[in-house]
Amino acid sequence: KNGFLLFFIHSTDTEPTRFHLIEQNKTWLVAQSICRENYTDLVSGSKQLYDSEFTILPKTDKDLWIGLFRDTWKWSDNSSSSFRHWDQISEQDDNSDEGRDEDQKCATVSDGKLSSDDCDGEHPFVCYDDEVILIRVNKTWEEALDYCREHHRELASVTDCHQQAQVQQRAKRADTPYVWMGLRYTCTLGFWFWLTDEVVDYKNWNSTTEVDGCDMSGAMETGGGHKWFKKSARKEFNFICLRR
Repeated sequence: KNGFLLFFIHSTDTEPTRFHLIEQNKTWLVAQSICRENYTDLVSGSKQLYDSEFTILPKTDKDLWIGLFRDTWKWSDNSSSSFRHWDQISEQDDNSDEGRDEDQKCATVSDGKLSSDDCDGEHPFVCYDDEVILIRVNKTWEEALDYCREHHRELASVTDCHQQAQVQQRAKRADTPYVWMGLRYTCTLGFWFWLTDEVVDYKNWNSTTEVDGCDMSGAMETGGGHKWFKKSARKEFNFICLRR
């Protein structure tokens, strides 16, 4: 894909995360950009680092960039960084105020151990795909729903900021100004609901909150702040599905 040598590891369980080893040496920021453009992000979080699908990636003797960078140490996709299995040298360097190299701000992994390196250094890296997929075909909300249920699992829900980040990352590559989500309005009961039966607690609506009619569904804008908009279900947009 795009001239990069990729190894695809496909999950066979209920969590459809996919890991992609990119065997070209890039700086951390370039690696992050490539992952975000073509997948979801650099591999992030201890859950992914110790996922069985990640640990069976083709072996390499090189350190691999991952999505951890030092700004009080954060993961690229904003997930928790409370647990880190540093190697002995890097742990000493990270905890020592004397002689600390402030340029060493990004993390690599090798044999399950984390190290830090200058973010301008070049390493291969690992991207991940999350559980959502963009379908770049224009359909009404009902048609999008049928497509997702036939070919994948369901129209995507966005119930927290992490899911919002996942979906908006996909939405950036859409051909339409909005993408359908699995958000529907019931005129009879007067509230919005997710098709996955999750409560609409997390919200990212645009400033206009009025409902213009009963045949309304929720769509995310593909640019700007990726806010949610109430759109007639008869309009045709690209859409986001949950993978099986």
